[in-house]
Order: sequence, then C-alpha cells, then structure tokens
Amino acid sequence: MEQNKFTGTGVAVVTPFKSDLSIDFDAFGKILRNLIDNQINYIVVLGTTGEAVTLTKNEKKELIHFADNCINKEVPLVVGMGGNNTAEIIENYTTFSFENVGAVLSVTPYYNKPNQNGLYEHFRIVAEKSPVPVILYNVPGRTGVNMTADTTLRIANEFPGKVIAIKEASGNIEQISKICKYKPVNFTVISGDDGLAVPSISIGAQGIISVVANAFPGPFSRMINSALEGKFGLAQFLHLSFLELYSALFEEGSPAGIKAVLTSMGLCENYLRHPLTPVSNALFDKLKLLSEKIS
Repeated sequence: MEQNKFTGTGVAVVTPFKSDLSIDFDAFGKILRNLIDNQINYIVVLGTTGEAVTLTKNEKKELIHFADNCINKEVPLVVGMGGNNTAEIIENYTTFSFENVGAVLSVTPYYNKPNQNGLYEHFRIVAEKSPVPVILYNVPGRTGVNMTADTTLRIANEFPGKVIAIKEASGNIEQISKICKYKPVNFTVISGDDGLAVPSISIGAQGIISVVANAFPGPFSRMINSALEGKFGLAQFLHLSFLELYSALFEEGSPAGIKAVLTSMGLCENYLRHPLTPVSNALFDKLKLLSEKIS
C-alpha cells in the first residue's frame, strides 16, 4: 500500500453499541457509508475512538470483516493493532485477517512506560513481524509516555516501507516540526489532534486521523483538502468554525463526546462500554447546539 494513500482525512471511527452493549452493526454500516459518501480518504477501525480495549478478540475480528465488506475497497482500511505487550501484538498478526488491510495503527505501549530504547525495540519487532505497513501512534496524554522526535526518526529511517507514517498526538508543535523537517521523503506525518490539523499541515503534516470527522466528514474534509492545497484562508475559516466543538467533544472524555453528537444526528445510539459513560445532559445539549452551527 503506497504511503500517499494515507494523506488527507482519515477517520478513527466509533464502534456503536445497542442498549445491551452488543455491537450495533447496522449503525456501524450507516456511519461507514456516510464517511465514504462524503469523500474521506481512509477508515481506521479498532482505535481509541472505537473503544477497542473493551472489545473481545472475536468482536474485533467481526468488526474488521464487516468494515472490509462495507468499504469494499472504496477507500483504504487501517486497523488499530497496538498495546503494551509486544508478544501479544505479534500473536495477533497470526490470528487476524489482513487480506484487505492497508496498514496497522500501532500505539506506543501504555501503563508500563518504556524508555526511548524500549519504544524503539518494541516498534522494531512490530515492524519486522507485521504483514502490512505500520503507522506509529504517539499519544502521551493517554499512554503516559512520549515518543520523542529522535526516536520516531530513528524508526522511520531504519524501517523504510515497513513503518510508513506516524499519527502524532503529542500536541507539541516543536516536536511535530522536527519530525516534518528531518523525516525520510516517503514517511508521512499525520496529525492526531483535530484542533492542530491545519497548523500541523502548515509545517509539513499531510493530513489527520480525525474524531470530529465521524460526524462532519464533508466540511472537515474540505478543511483538510484546502490546507493541503495551500488555501489557508478557507482552511482557517473552516478550522475556526469547529473551534468550540473541538474542546467540547473532550470535556467529559472521548469518544463520549462524538457519540453524543452522532446520537443527536440519528446515526447511532448513545451507549458506551464501561468504564466509559455517556456525557451529561448539559454537555449533550451543548454539543447538539454547537453541531447545528456546522455547515
């Protein structure tokens, strides 16, 4: 899979649940169809936004299979395949089907807080054993460890064609800038923060893996495409139209915020698996009001 297939707008898609907390595949299909019809560039399943850590292995297999059939190669499919047990990730490579998977998104190990050499060794093994290209995922706010620009660049340079991109969600523009400046030519920098997507593109990032675009794929894709085309006036206008929504979505945790918005749009029901819970009524109303202002 060519790395440029992971430029533009990727969407970390939610996993809808029914009232009994089983997966709502009808709603999942509806959400996927809405994303594809509104010109997003690729789909990411089993990410943080998809509540992957609460899913069983069989449920993960079912979601990959369903997404593959629903997408039907119209856009690339990326599968979240990370964790804090390196050996378990490698074992998963042998139990999941990657027939039509374009890449895996692999988050830095969480909780056990490896040092930079530990991160390098983890991703060395992940890259060497992966049946498809790997997109690194650095999100220190969730994992408790930041992968530095130097470590990212070391991995990118040592595993060309195997490690093809990074989803950078450190929120550190200086760190993102350093990766953009010194990265190999075929290595893609992807923003992991909706609110930093346009600023990141202005310094060399090539797109976003988005939460907001679950609900607003059309206007969000226009914003990203405008920035990539150098039309920063329009990109700025669209970015500022999302400004209040960016922060409101995370006021009581994610994906609770985006699920509330999707519920208000009639795309899924407002259920999450514990330990997550739905947003408060006050925030639900606030998100609904902010959403109605987006066009």
